Amino acid sequence: MSRIGVFFAEGYEEIEALTVVDLARRAGIEVCMISVEEKEEVKGSHGITVRMDGKLSETDFSGLDMLVLPGGKKGTEGLESCGALMEQLDRFYEAGKPVAAICAAPSIFGHRGYLKGKRATSYPSFEEHLEGAQVTHAPAETDANVITGRGMGCSIPFALAVVEYLCGKEEADRIAESVVYTG
Repeated sequence: MSRIGVFFAEGYEEIEALTVVDLARRAGIEVCMISVEEKEEVKGSHGITVRMDGKLSETDFSGLDMLVLPGGKKGTEGLESCGALMEQLDRFYEAGKPVAAICAAPSIFGHRGYLKGKRATSYPSFEEHLEGAQVTHAPAETDANVITGRGMGCSIPFALAVVEYLCGKEEADRIAESVVYTG
């Protein structure tokens, strides 16, 4: 069974984070919701507070198969300012392990040089941060070990791209059908 970490900083975009958690769990992927601020609960950009499964300092990254970064302007800033998370993200990317980000969070990948020569998408006002990327306006893009999503309205295609990467197209299609997503 695959295992992913979804990382939360205060001000994350709730739907982007929780859609990945929900659809991945439906696909049998073990999901760990992890606070980068060492809190048991993290409040999203619209005041929704979610209880975490763990804290960054307690996370065994060797047991994770993918790292996922939800967006939200403030949440993205919190993720990017977390040095310990950025070190792990770099290790994953450099090892060819999958990393995923949606909305504002793909800007982190641009800043870290992950997008050079790759197709990528993000929230429109963050496209200038996708340094070196072939910017698309697709709901979600998968290029090598990098998955990006455009924004909150693209949360289902983004989450399905995560599922497809780890479990295959057939499983992603099954999950889409089970939630009556017609894309």
